[in-house]
Amino acid sequence: MGKEYALGPSSEFPSGKVVGAGPYAVGNSDGRYFAVSRRCRHLGADLANGSIDAEGCLVCPWHQSVYDVRTGRMVRGPQGVFAKVPGLGAAFKALTKVLPLGRGEVTERAGDLYVR
Repeated sequence: MGKEYALGPSSEFPSGKVVGAGPYAVGNSDGRYFAVSRRCRHLGADLANGSIDAEGCLVCPWHQSVYDVRTGRMVRGPQGVFAKVPGLGAAFKALTKVLPLGRGEVTERAGDLYVR
C-alpha cells in the first residue's frame, strides 16, 4: 500500500481547487475529487499549479495542455507557440493513450480528505 497524504478538511476544498500532495496534483472537479501524477507529460510542469476548465479537466499552467482527470489522458495538446510545432500536440496525446498520468485515490474520513 502506498503512502497516504493528508489534504485537510473537505469544507476547505471547493470545486475548481487544485493542490499538490506528494507526487499528486489533487483537485475538486464539480464535487468529484481526483488525484493524478503531478508532472505534465509535455515539459514536466507542476500540475498542482494548474486549473480546472469548464469541462472539469485539468489544465497545465505552462502551455495549457488539458487532461481528463478520470483517465489521465491528454485531451488537448500544448497551446501557444508549442501548438505551431507540427505533430507536437498529436504526439503527446498519443503518448498519454499508452502512458496516461498516474492516478491516486482520494478518500474522505471524518470530514478530512486523504490521497494515496
